Amino acid sequence: MLAPVAAGVILSTINQTTINQQSKTVKAMGKCSPETDDSVFSETLDEVKEPSMYRVLIHNDDYTSMEFVVEILVSVFNKSLEDAINIMLKVHRQEIGLCGVYIYDVAETKVGTVETLARGNGFPLKCSMERES
Repeated sequence: MLAPVAAGVILSTINQTTINQQSKTVKAMGKCSPETDDSVFSETLDEVKEPSMYRVLIHNDDYTSMEFVVEILVSVFNKSLEDAINIMLKVHRQEIGLCGVYIYDVAETKVGTVETLARGNGFPLKCSMERES
């Protein structure tokens, strides 16, 4: 067994050695920078690609009330009352209207939400999505 004084000296030496090694590592890391060291090489392998966008459309039918379409446009698509009325009138006159343009997952969710709400309220309202060209 080591005497307490000898054990303290050994631990102190080990701690000092560890600190010195860590200090050398930090100093070496500081010398390697892309601006000063030509041996550093990095390359971007993947191109960032914008997601495809999808148009969400509401189709006219003879049974869904205009009020319900406006309610859907306000609650699901966050349209103002004025915008919702204008879209509803376009659907009524031109058989189809654009509700918004979203990434695939959001568009798919909105189409499903509209159809679920319509069926739950007894309306055959059709909502679809198409890839934007």
